[in-house]
Amino acid sequence: MNRTSQDRPLCVVDGHAHAWTPKKARSLFRSGVSGPTAGVAAGHTQVNLISVPADWAYDMLLFCQRNQKACPVLDVTDAGAWTSVLADGADLRTDLPRYRVWEHGELVQEPTDVVDRWRDDLVTFLIGCSFTFEWALTGAGVPMRHIEQGRNVSMYVTRRRCRPAGRLHGPMVVSMRPVPPEHLAAAIRESSLLPAVHGSPVHCGEPSVLGIEDLSRPDFGDPVDLAPDDIPVFWACGVTPQAAVMASRPPFAITHAPGQMFVTDTRDEQYRVL
Repeated sequence: MNRTSQDRPLCVVDGHAHAWTPKKARSLFRSGVSGPTAGVAAGHTQVNLISVPADWAYDMLLFCQRNQKACPVLDVTDAGAWTSVLADGADLRTDLPRYRVWEHGELVQEPTDVVDRWRDDLVTFLIGCSFTFEWALTGAGVPMRHIEQGRNVSMYVTRRRCRPAGRLHGPMVVSMRPVPPEHLAAAIRESSLLPAVHGSPVHCGEPSVLGIEDLSRPDFGDPVDLAPDDIPVFWACGVTPQAAVMASRPPFAITHAPGQMFVTDTRDEQYRVL
């Protein structure tokens, strides 16, 4: 059942969402709570989701393999399955805050569950998310402006093209976090130790190098205010497969809504390299 009419907004700045267990977070999302998941269930890995028909699954797997910075795969399901080893007892059709349903590259629906749109031929890819390394950045003293401001992270379509794979092609999407100059080295260092969730930035500084003309107008998420000396820092983003869906126009796909992720039981440190 589509619960859109019952949605309750998620607020992560109330001091409680960070302490939720992953199971509690998923239960709340299943009940209709929705909103950006930055700051939710501290210490637990969050992932992007994209489900495609089985006859597109090899193209998607190859696309992810060729573009690992943007699309680091953490799990792939069997066709029709709605469970993952990353979260015991979770249902991939109901346990995200919000989904997107695509037909021939067009966004047709943004429900809070996809039970009625699920198909037996869907293969789901769970892709690392940069929200995971935000705890490492915070621990190193790097401020998270979007969390401070109660906003979704800013995401932008860039002029950088992904390496195509079969029928899939499209631009890289990046997420942006403003970083004070004195914290830039820590932001690069801490994120680089988590390559399974995008790793180090792809660019720091002038947005126009990536083809971004106006930081106040993100393609996904919310505009985030920079402090006077902040440097815009850009990481490859797991919304990249959605840009590929828009460019390549497969007949059907389901994704997460940007910034509204699947919260897993996996601990962040499992993906940290020494």
